[in-house]
Amino acid sequence: MLARTKTHHTDNGLVSLTLHVPKAFVPSIRKYAEELMDEPIPWRDSFNRHLADDSIAGVCLQSARTTKGLTQKQLADLTGIPQRHISEMEHSKRNIGKERAIRLANVLDTDYRLFL
Repeated sequence: MLARTKTHHTDNGLVSLTLHVPKAFVPSIRKYAEELMDEPIPWRDSFNRHLADDSIAGVCLQSARTTKGLTQKQLADLTGIPQRHISEMEHSKRNIGKERAIRLANVLDTDYRLFL
């Protein structure tokens, strides 16, 4: 017969979560996390500025770049993508596209689909 094993005293069904986001988003994310305890809300509603669907890839690119501690110029040198294009992609003035997304993801150590 199998004996029942005890769960570790810290196993309370919670999962540790680490986010890499611009500092300006931290208060909004904290507010959202607190509201999750009561009733779920759409994640976009937790931000002060509402993101259009076409700007999410740019925000993800900027966040991934700053998390790695890279400037746009450094990222441009590492990927071969002109710095001006990186700026335009971060501000949703230029589509990233699959080929560029793959090059960016390789340098930024992330999944390329984040930028599509």
